Amino acid sequence: MPPPADALLAWYDRNRRRMPWRALPGETPDPYRVWLSEIMLQQTTVAAVIPYFERFLQRFPTVQALAAADNDTVMAAWAGLGYYARARNLHACARAVAAGGGHFPSTVDGLRALPGIGPYTANAVAAIAFNRPVVPVDGNVERITARLFAIETPMPGAKPELATQAARLNTAPAAAARAADFCQALFDLGATICTPRPACALCPWRAHCEAHRQGIEADLPRRTPKSARPVRHGAHFFLQDTAGHVLLRRRPPTGLLGGMTELPGTAWRDTPFLPHEAEQQAPMAATWRRAGNIRHVFTHFELFLDVYAATVPRIAADGFLRPAAALANEALPSVMRKCVRVAHKEAA
Repeated sequence: MPPPADALLAWYDRNRRRMPWRALPGETPDPYRVWLSEIMLQQTTVAAVIPYFERFLQRFPTVQALAAADNDTVMAAWAGLGYYARARNLHACARAVAAGGGHFPSTVDGLRALPGIGPYTANAVAAIAFNRPVVPVDGNVERITARLFAIETPMPGAKPELATQAARLNTAPAAAARAADFCQALFDLGATICTPRPACALCPWRAHCEAHRQGIEADLPRRTPKSARPVRHGAHFFLQDTAGHVLLRRRPPTGLLGGMTELPGTAWRDTPFLPHEAEQQAPMAATWRRAGNIRHVFTHFELFLDVYAATVPRIAADGFLRPAAALANEALPSVMRKCVRVAHKEAA
């Protein structure tokens, strides 16, 4: 039997988190803000998202403004948030919404038809922006559900069962009437109370939690041991001319970091590059010096890059030039910003 919705909603009314995309009590949610926040929050923490969200909203205050922007401007505003396919899908979705009259669909099915919106995001936007009685199932909701019903099947195998049980949480009339608040209450409960190290004494559902009754709440959800993350290697080149310009290039439009700006470099492979191997793939002949190396962790692999630097009178290579002093404003992904910092540190 689902725990009482009234208890969770009463707790939420006292403890709700204030966030720039959330409507205050009595306000009507802005679907654009809700959608934008949900896309940004995928694989990213609330603390990291807030400053990006606020800057993004200043630059693109409406979905029409975002749709009208060129791709480079959107990617530059997104740079540093990672998972850059989200930015490409975000832009495509904004254009689809603007082309359809500028209003987001209010149903799960209508939202699912938009670019870049999957089941979770469709449920979250439908619930929060349009008060639809659906439960978006993210990691927080999975953790709450696993504990409430003492589901001991290891993840990720438990996901279907958790989704089925989570869908029962808002079946009470109080939850359906306040679907937006109930959805956000679940998020807040998972983020502040039912965390990996739960604070059960503060939980409004403690008396209804089977895992707490059994004393196994800290062990749930159970997880299948992860395999070691693969390691890849590469080299990138910081080429500067005597006038202070740096050579950059753009990655292919699809794939990892698709469409983003980078320092020229090698492909990434399973084994390290020896210096002579790396220099054979440099953008042009020069006196290359090894400036250092960086480590960057992606979701599915760990990357080690050697950074080489050189200064030449004139750059004659494919790509485009930017003033070295202006690289801070360039749409560089985090891994490339690390490479630039290494090169600058070596030159200092």
